[in-house]
Amino acid sequence: MTLLDGIRRNRFLVIGRAGMDIYPHPPGTKTEEATEFRSGLGGSAANTAAGICRFGGQADLVTSVSDDSIGRYCLNGLDQYGVGRAYVKSVGGEYRNSLAIYETRIEDHQTVIYRNGAADFQMTKDDVERIDYSAYGALITAGTVFAAEPSRSAAFHAFDLARAAGLPIIFDVDYRPYSWPSAEIAADVLSHAGAVSDMIVGNDEEFGFMAGDIDKGLTKARELAGSSASVVIYKMGEKGAITFADGKEQQTGIYKVDALKPTGAGDSFMAGLLSSIAAGHDLTAAVLRGSACAAIVVGKPGCAPALPDNAELTAFLASHPGPTHV
Repeated sequence: MTLLDGIRRNRFLVIGRAGMDIYPHPPGTKTEEATEFRSGLGGSAANTAAGICRFGGQADLVTSVSDDSIGRYCLNGLDQYGVGRAYVKSVGGEYRNSLAIYETRIEDHQTVIYRNGAADFQMTKDDVERIDYSAYGALITAGTVFAAEPSRSAAFHAFDLARAAGLPIIFDVDYRPYSWPSAEIAADVLSHAGAVSDMIVGNDEEFGFMAGDIDKGLTKARELAGSSASVVIYKMGEKGAITFADGKEQQTGIYKVDALKPTGAGDSFMAGLLSSIAAGHDLTAAVLRGSACAAIVVGKPGCAPALPDNAELTAFLASHPGPTHV
């Protein structure tokens, strides 16, 4: 099926990590000065899946979690948002779920990520072979899933199985240097993942990284749009985004808000983008709605807890003056 037809089925297979987020309370508090913390479901793939479910779509997560209280916290979080976890495996031993401690503040913002012995990297080829790919419209994954073995080989195997079943592949570059053994390996692997994907979403730095030079990121995005991918979305922060599709380039702006934090925007953007396409919006409108979702999330504490639903997005769009002109 085509990329857009697959997205319109509104049932997604999402491969990647679920984690636990912890953030000081109240907003503005530095971690080292905090006496109170709040928690929420985290991990880019889990956040994207939760966002899709918030909009009324269906999303099943494929990952591994630690067989301990933190892993069970993540499972409970997936249940809370309605994310399917038939393909979530618990692993014992010394493997642990990822833990993100981030501040709800812009100035001198600090995020600390714990990824030692990450449980999600224990996803195997056997795990992805258990999946009924015909039940889904599209496969979504983010770059972190490729950062270590056996997860890397399992994810590429899932790509092959999805493509054999006719599913389009949606790839969020999501480069996190701390997860990779080297920048050279990351550039090679992420470029390979991009070359076999139907939709690629990333920011200017991530495309530049894949190209080997930050100044060549836009050229890299154009190359991918002209060869393998049907849709490429090149995000530029405050400068908006450029969408490459059908041989055309469309630049869009952002919805300016008073941000409380810089985290969570990318996952919310992806969820809003795909859910909007599934709801019948054209690609440009869907990108703008994804940008509005990103603006909503950075204006609230938490990542998954800040994800909007249809009613909140509608209210935001009705009250906001509109996106910046580019």
